[in-house]
Amino acid sequence: MSQPINIRKALKSFRYAGVGMYDLFRQENNAKIHLIAAALIVIAGFWFNLSVTEWCIIIIQVALVWSAEAFNTAIEKLADTVTSDYHPSIKIVKDVAAAGVLILAISAVIVAAIIFFPKIWMCLN
Repeated sequence: MSQPINIRKALKSFRYAGVGMYDLFRQENNAKIHLIAAALIVIAGFWFNLSVTEWCIIIIQVALVWSAEAFNTAIEKLADTVTSDYHPSIKIVKDVAAAGVLILAISAVIVAAIIFFPKIWMCLN
């Protein structure tokens, strides 16, 4: 038989996740850049009156980039805790994790271009 959900434990988990999000955006330079980019995209979204579908796509892209940045940061912090010495394998792990963020950031820019360029073009004509 399964046990009931422990609400107190779940609330603690959400609190820890909130602290992690706060730390991510407070301490990590690239996360701050992604936060500013997301704010600009949201402002542009309101300006161009995005459709519900377009908003959903934008929100998914922002969440994916932020999640990738969080995982990348966690991997970097863990690797730095394991050793402060240079190690070729740890360098590869850190570089590959950073590449994951870059891949998602590039895809987010492409998606934003697909959504916003036609709207900008219509304003210019």
